[in-house]
Amino acid sequence: MISKELEKAFNEQITFEIYSEYIYLSMQAYCARMHLAGFTNWLDIQVKEERAHAMGLYNYVISRGGKVELGAIDAPKQDWNSVLEVFEDVLKHEQIVTSRINALADIADEVKDRAATSFLDWYISEQVEEENNASEILAKLRLIKEDANALLLLDKDLAARVFNPPVIG
Repeated sequence: MISKELEKAFNEQITFEIYSEYIYLSMQAYCARMHLAGFTNWLDIQVKEERAHAMGLYNYVISRGGKVELGAIDAPKQDWNSVLEVFEDVLKHEQIVTSRINALADIADEVKDRAATSFLDWYISEQVEEENNASEILAKLRLIKEDANALLLLDKDLAARVFNPPVIG
């Protein structure tokens, strides 16, 4: 059985993961308006990953006898000045997610819930990958600057990304 304190923290993270999905959906719409199919694809996969992350937490709470309670979701940002700015926001957002997952793991440690600690190890490792992916694309965008040809080449590379449903836990 999951503790009430940990259940509350998991529920907050479920809501935040759904909010993350919503943020990436807004970013995806921006890139679609810019006719950047590769960036749109990359962000579509982020949308799907965030849903999978939320559902992993959701299923975990249920499997531990807890109650899932979804919170309100704020509207995400709608416009950016460039794809560079989008990916600056991607990295900032992933850093926030990392801090939230770490805080959730801290609560699991405090209440001595070894099962939750073990479960959250996957999320901790996933966040290392998420931040690294965002950092790499951001670094490339900073190198590209205003070079439209280079931007289109990167867009073509990002179009090759494929969604692989994560095995969580």
